[in-house]
Amino acid sequence: MYRFTLPAAVLAAAASPLWADVPAVATDIAPVHGLVSQVMEGVGTPDLIVPPRSSPHGYAMRPSEARALSGADLVVWVGPSLTPWLADPLQSLASSASHLALMEQPGARVLAFREGATFEPHSHGNEGHEGHEGHDHAEEGHDHDAHGHDDDGHEEHDYEEHGHEEHDEEHGHGDHDHEAHDHEEHDHGDHDDHGHGEKDHDDHGHDDRGHDDHGHEGHDHAHDGDDPHVWLDPRNGQLWLGQIAEALAELDPENAAQYRENAEAAQAELAVLEEDIAETLAPVKDRPFIVFHDAYHYFEARFDIEARGAISENDARAPGAARVAELRDLVAESGAKCVFAEPQFNPGLIAAVTEGQDTGTGTLDPIGADLELGVSFYPDLLRGMAQSMSDCLSD
Repeated sequence: MYRFTLPAAVLAAAASPLWADVPAVATDIAPVHGLVSQVMEGVGTPDLIVPPRSSPHGYAMRPSEARALSGADLVVWVGPSLTPWLADPLQSLASSASHLALMEQPGARVLAFREGATFEPHSHGNEGHEGHEGHDHAEEGHDHDAHGHDDDGHEEHDYEEHGHEEHDEEHGHGDHDHEAHDHEEHDHGDHDDHGHGEKDHDDHGHDDRGHDDHGHEGHDHAHDGDDPHVWLDPRNGQLWLGQIAEALAELDPENAAQYRENAEAAQAELAVLEEDIAETLAPVKDRPFIVFHDAYHYFEARFDIEARGAISENDARAPGAARVAELRDLVAESGAKCVFAEPQFNPGLIAAVTEGQDTGTGTLDPIGADLELGVSFYPDLLRGMAQSMSDCLSD
């Protein structure tokens, strides 16, 4: 009788963790997907709910993205401040999954939105904005009980007072009734189970919404309260890597060591990157500039480089004539070296602010619309932002 024998290499691969039943992880936005990818490297690949070229604030999930959410053992998201529409699907589609809301994690630095077209100057440096609520405990590591006040004078958020006291009970690492996921098929190129991958390009950002509005229907969120662009502070990223690793380790003890090792390596990479970015921006940190909208507060506070104002009042509404006139005056009075646009937003607004003025223009992208997903996404996002700032402000 003929006997078929698998090659030794195939047998070895079949015995590796890559073929094991690792947790299915769904993430909200590309920067979070990048962080989770770093922690899961060599073990599995997370799914992405909101395509990079769509607004996270008012997105309508497609069936493939809903399947990824419903099949998840762990959902990692920034939190309801960024994606308020996602709260209900988390309960209806992923109620038995563990939920990790990064913005609400102990130690995360949370800052307030700035008000008005022009921003009041602050001497924040790496210490944050005095008088703004927030906290900066990344250096304390993963001590989830550490809710004290840091040195930057930021009043700490007590999330239990904001109605989040049920978060750990409802979304903690409890028992899961999910059927086993076949992660042999769970990579970037073949996400049939979860509806993601290259086959979904038409679904993800190349749809009939077009790119002119950046998918901003329903994206009319007021810029007050807490600023949800928390991922643009690399210290938050460092903190979350460890927290993501622990969440995965609890669900998948067999690969716990790998998750923790990956997180530590990524944290070390970010520590070096922070030093590199500080060095890149040091020569231009005192040069005035204006951003398209107030999405960069965390990056500016970490690296002591501060915008003087924002063109758009929020991510959806075009500025009125009075705001444009105010910003034109600010450009003239401050000697702004650069006005930064964002991909897919109307370039005419930049022209209206800079017309007839001796100022440069550049582009900043807080979500990484044009970056390739994967383990290098998050450091590439921060590195690219620093380089874009440096290039425009150096001219």
